[in-house]
This record gives sequence, C-alpha cells and structure tokens, in this order.
Amino acid sequence: MTQKKLMACLTFDFDAWSGLAARGMLTPTPVSRGEFGVVAVPRILELLKRYGITASFYTPGIVIETYPRSVEAIVAAGHEMGNHGYTHVPPSNLSREQEEESLVKGGEAVEKFWGRRPAGYRSPSWDLSDNTVDLLLKHGYLYDSSMMAHDHSPYRVRQGDKVYVDRPMEFGTVTNLYEMPVAWSLDDFPHFEFMRTPTSVTNALMNTNGVLSNWLDDFEYMRRTCDWGVLTYTCHPYVIGRGHRMLFLERLIEGLMSKGAEFVTMEAAVHAFQAREKAGLA
Repeated sequence: MTQKKLMACLTFDFDAWSGLAARGMLTPTPVSRGEFGVVAVPRILELLKRYGITASFYTPGIVIETYPRSVEAIVAAGHEMGNHGYTHVPPSNLSREQEEESLVKGGEAVEKFWGRRPAGYRSPSWDLSDNTVDLLLKHGYLYDSSMMAHDHSPYRVRQGDKVYVDRPMEFGTVTNLYEMPVAWSLDDFPHFEFMRTPTSVTNALMNTNGVLSNWLDDFEYMRRTCDWGVLTYTCHPYVIGRGHRMLFLERLIEGLMSKGAEFVTMEAAVHAFQAREKAGLA
C-alpha cells in the first residue's frame, strides 16, 4: 500500500508598505498600514516556532534594506527566503531591463542576509511578464511561485507560449524551471483586507471561520484524491498579523496537522517533486 505524502507550505510575503507604494499610496496612513508587518513578523515567528514549522518568506529588496532586524529574525529562525523583486512593481509593468535589475537587486538583498542565493522567486502581485521565465532561467532559479495551472502539484514551466484572442494557443517549450502554484483563494489579502485606491474601493473583511473552512477543505480534497501533493498558502504579515487572524492561522495549522499535513518549505517541496520525477512517478 502506497503511503501518502501530503505537504503544506506556509508562505509569507513580507511586503510592508512596498505593495501600497507601488500603487502610488505614499502618504503616512498607508505607509503605517504596511509597517504593521514589522509588528506582525515576531508574532508569526513565535507561532511557527511553537509548532516546529519551517516556512518560506518572500520580501522585496527595499523592505529587506529598510527593516534588516525583521529579516535577521526570519533568517535566525531557519526559514527559507525567496526573491520577491527589489520593488513591488509587477514585472508586467516593467521593461526587460527594469525587470532584470529588480530581480538581480532583490536576489542580492536576500543573499546578503540569508547567506546564500535564493532558490525561488515570487513575482510582486503574481503578474509575470513575457520575459520573466527567461530571466529566471538565465539567473539560475530553481522555481517560481506566481502561476496557477495546478492546485496541489508542482509542474515545469513552459517558455514561449503564444496566446491569441481568435485561435488556439500554441504551446512553448517545457523548461527546467519548476512552478509552485498559488491561488488567490488561498491568499489572505483578498479575503481579509479593505483597499481604497483613487479609482476603486474593495471591502473584503471576511469572517475567518468561512475562510478557514475553505482552506482546510482544499487540503482535504487533496488528501482524498491523491497520495502525493503539496498545497501552498500565502499570507502577508500586515494582514495575517492582526489578533483574530493570528488565531485563524493557529487554527489552520492545527487543522492541517489533524489531517496529516507535513509542513515544508517551498524549496524542499520542489526537491521532493524532483525525486518523484527521477523515480518516474511524476
């Protein structure tokens, strides 16, 4: 009988105010809103330590350089650090040269504190450009975590797809870059945050109980339908770090544990998938 191996990756995008600044929100109140992430990081680290969980953190270079003590605490706790660009401007809004500069500077900022080059990349706002895959391959990245073509299995990224409005898609070449898929439904921000911009208002201050049920049910579906899988959850310290949401995160951890989840970093999950590929199981 095949033994199930079902993994959960807890990931944290420590953006502070960088995502708000990328939207032109530079006044004191939105900056202070993002800065709550500095308050939240120790809370998250304490919770992860209590349950013996190693997680993955993605932090823009400008945030790393602004709050080095927070990043030092993340590193000291043994968590993975991934490249989240230098700024939080989405790659789709940058030229190739600007995107490569952000990728390189973001990676250098991580390496300075983590002591090694990051293996993974997560794009700001989960919006890759047509150049991103090529740049990640050029700079030796193992995985990306910005796309959504599966729910609980890594896969190899294609390069050079051609998508048309009026005819079938033409598939590109499968590469050596792995995708650790994400989903907006498994991201805390769409569920829990109020956002007012010059052109829109989004009110998503959901009760945590319904979100918790959804997040656990996605893992439960994986548990019922496959013997091997990995599900990625994405949180932002300044979102998840509020009191009632920290209790939500603790209940999520306990619920996943009761379902037999093994908590791993994103890099570890990719290596586990590579082992399955070599064994002819993927």
